[in-house]
Amino acid sequence: MSIGHGQATAQPVARLINELARLPGIGTKTASRLAYHLLRTSREEAVSLAEAILDVKERVRLCSICFNTTEADPCAICSDPGRDGAICVVEEPLDVIALERTGQFRGRYHVLHGAVSPVEGIGPDRLKIRELIERVEKDPPHEVIIATNLDLPGEATATYLHRLLAPFGITVSRPASGLPAGGDLEYADEVTLGRALTGRRVL
Repeated sequence: MSIGHGQATAQPVARLINELARLPGIGTKTASRLAYHLLRTSREEAVSLAEAILDVKERVRLCSICFNTTEADPCAICSDPGRDGAICVVEEPLDVIALERTGQFRGRYHVLHGAVSPVEGIGPDRLKIRELIERVEKDPPHEVIIATNLDLPGEATATYLHRLLAPFGITVSRPASGLPAGGDLEYADEVTLGRALTGRRVL
């Protein structure tokens, strides 16, 4: 939906504000500040930003195994022979980055790209859940760590996944102490995340 800016704002600036305001976590005021910041930057800086955005869209894809973002398929983590047989299930690619920073997990990942949330109309069919089950069937891991966020959608997703994975007879665990209820993984520090992984509980 277009945001009205009146005659005081030049049309190209108004369009930029509208586009920036569509980004998650960016309100109209922040979008306006960003737009006028870009207006003050040099043409070279603006072109560099535009090229970086296009570069991401053209070169980055999803790994066909874990669905993390990658340039090469499969991704570097899935291709690493030094990784063990555990799979850590997360909601978003940012969670992989957060967990990798801890240095506590040497397995592989599976990115769902969201969490089950009936309120928002997000059912299991909109996530990479079927692909996870197919992956477990094809090459059973010794453990699946369900590291979805500790909010209602994350807990609902963890419960749903546990029910699907139980028949495989593999260990299914969940990060334990250290993560605050209602918190997102990407905002937790390395020490907290590391302790949560080390102290994970079996479901």
